[in-house]
Amino acid sequence: MTQETGDAVRVDARDGVLTITINRPEKRNAVNREVAESISAALDRLDADSSLRVGVLTGAGETFCAGLDLGAFARGEVARSATRGFAGIVEKPPTKPLIGAAEGWALGGGLEILLCCDLIVAAETARFGLPEVTRGLVARGGGAIRLTQRLPRSRALEMLLTGEPMTAEEAWRFGLVNKLAADGEALGTATELARLIAANAPLAVAASKRVALESPSWPVEDSFALQGAILEPVFSSEDAREGALAFQERRPARWSGR
Repeated sequence: MTQETGDAVRVDARDGVLTITINRPEKRNAVNREVAESISAALDRLDADSSLRVGVLTGAGETFCAGLDLGAFARGEVARSATRGFAGIVEKPPTKPLIGAAEGWALGGGLEILLCCDLIVAAETARFGLPEVTRGLVARGGGAIRLTQRLPRSRALEMLLTGEPMTAEEAWRFGLVNKLAADGEALGTATELARLIAANAPLAVAASKRVALESPSWPVEDSFALQGAILEPVFSSEDAREGALAFQERRPARWSGR
């Protein structure tokens, strides 16, 4: 286990899971430059470290993230990293699986951060919203792009055009949220889900995510050829042979990532 604590973001590595916590509860975890650069650095670590299999992103206290820190913005801060964009994530999410764990509000840029996560766990009283149009703005951190990919088009447009929030229960019914948790238990539930993923073969997990994300843009006639180019290294890997052998011997597999 390794743990790094910064003023704005805490990072903890344990059992193959990297937990990233936005640590500004007094500001409702609003995003400033330090948050963006720290999240970006944590995601770089997640992608580069072979001992890490999955990430969990959450917020300290009773709010996931209230979006952009307007006070910092007014002082001239740019809440983005050079490589990953706003909040250190929206233009380049990690290649490894990432789970969002949300308590309370995820507003504006906070929801845009969650939309970069592959899976979302939310407390029962969590709320999600993109209120930018009520302030004469537009959700430009990926909200207007990604929300229609995660919700039915009409419901996503309603959120974008009215600025009205969505409850966690409705988000779960529409499939935006994977699991509902009791208040205060979102991080624990997300960590349990992360450990299930971390227990699986890393090459297979990475290839599964890549095919799932890239295949919607593939021409239908080319889809199996494009999939094959990604999956063939998995099927010829040491881990594939180890998985078959472990099944035959009725023991847990020992993955090498090769």
